[in-house]
Amino acid sequence: MLIKNYHLTYCTNIHPGESWSAVFESLKEYVLPIKYSVSPDLPFGIGLRLSNKASIEILLSDNLYQFKSWLKKNKLYVFTINGFPYGGFHSEEVKDAVHKPDWTCMERVEYTQRLCHILADLLPDGMDGGISTSPLSYKPWFDLNEESMDETFRSGSSHFLKVIETLHHIKADTGKTIHIDMEPEPDGLIENTDETIHFFKYWLMPMGVKYFTDKFDLDNEEAKNIIETHFQVCYDVCHFAVAYETPKLTFSRLKEAGIKIGKIQISAALKADLTQERSELALELAPFIESTYLHQVIERDAQNNLIHYDDLPIAMEQINTTEAVEWRTHFHVPLFVNRFGLLQSTQDEIKEVLDILKEEKLTNHLEIETYTWDVLPDELKISLDQSIEREMNWVVTHLK
Repeated sequence: MLIKNYHLTYCTNIHPGESWSAVFESLKEYVLPIKYSVSPDLPFGIGLRLSNKASIEILLSDNLYQFKSWLKKNKLYVFTINGFPYGGFHSEEVKDAVHKPDWTCMERVEYTQRLCHILADLLPDGMDGGISTSPLSYKPWFDLNEESMDETFRSGSSHFLKVIETLHHIKADTGKTIHIDMEPEPDGLIENTDETIHFFKYWLMPMGVKYFTDKFDLDNEEAKNIIETHFQVCYDVCHFAVAYETPKLTFSRLKEAGIKIGKIQISAALKADLTQERSELALELAPFIESTYLHQVIERDAQNNLIHYDDLPIAMEQINTTEAVEWRTHFHVPLFVNRFGLLQSTQDEIKEVLDILKEEKLTNHLEIETYTWDVLPDELKISLDQSIEREMNWVVTHLK
């Protein structure tokens, strides 16, 4: 829905469905009641999630036409697509497979290009669209020597440029501006501000300028404009909070580097103050250990040194011996709760982002992304529709 000139929605990756028919049924079951609760009279935007399978099936027969008719009938629209998870995301172990195939693979390119064309068909006139995607790959898969990394960045940049070219043609043909929004996350090949700027400045931009000047006989500034328009960043508040990065500084640095923010995903991480009794903390952290998603941990010691753990169970092995003073865990906890017994959330970072957005419009797209409802400890669970409505209303209240 449109609030303070921002399109605010939630990501439908929380609803079950890998086939198009299952996705459509989930949207009918969940989105309509939420829309009528939080935006009964005004149009409501959908943060659509399509797996590779669903992206193929929606283009068969008249599926896309039927979906567009349903959107129009119910005052709904699609302005953003989550193109990060390629395959299954429900009722199975996801873990690091969420990055497969990565941006070194043509399967990722073809899937993302398909999403570009789908969004171009769904996107209302006069509105920009965005597709969030993975940060190239997953860091623990790689031998982090210079030669290996260079080849990965070269291949990933080349593949991103194929998608940017697709979006350039879509804009020329339809007048619609769509951006691919890379989403840094813990243990992603690109996981923080430094790595984002390095990739953009030393790989994507120089390769892209040569690519577009050679292929389309453009000058350097025209080529740079194409890249800056169609390649942007998805700023997930949880991810940057886990990396102990402050929103104001990150936004300033990205702007200085010429990198736009295509979407802000509003999410909260789990936080633990390790100066408390460790045995009691361990008991409260234990229910957050689950087998579906990765929950990377970054710890901070008193000198602000950071140590990374691939997953929460690995970190828990060190809870009684580490000299850290704080843990931040990549676990998307509800926005509207800032304490869980002895544990806390990074809710303050969300409030800071919303305060900044009151003064500076960094993006048009805001998407709530708490997708761990099914795997939360029982005491934190309420009905899904109530949870989403409460999150939407919490954001609206703080944004106003």
